Amino acid sequence: MLRDLGLRPGQELLIMRLLDRDDQSQSELQEAVGLDHSTVSRSLRRMQAAGLLVRAQAAHDRRVQKVRLTADGRALRRPLQAMWAHLEQLSVRELDEDAVTSFTSTALAIERAVTGRGRRYG
Repeated sequence: MLRDLGLRPGQELLIMRLLDRDDQSQSELQEAVGLDHSTVSRSLRRMQAAGLLVRAQAAHDRRVQKVRLTADGRALRRPLQAMWAHLEQLSVRELDEDAVTSFTSTALAIERAVTGRGRRYG
């Protein structure tokens, strides 16, 4: 599905973050998606070459790269939403309502645990 949109895995996460709040620093994006610096930098370079975003030095600090979507990047909002909705439907199509509720609760608990928002043990 990503290939159909001209994207590589992980790039959709960067676009979705920028759709939520455009004009973020590269460091903010890196932290938000949990990918390493080189992966984010390479992805942003490819996305810039594809015309999906622009990067520029921040006015307040020339060391900071600000990232902003282009019109082509913003145009991916609906296709990405449709892709995620389709994936959601596929992931629960064999589950009843109780199983969906349990699945969602478990998935959120796993997300909290791996992002460090859950309780720490040890």
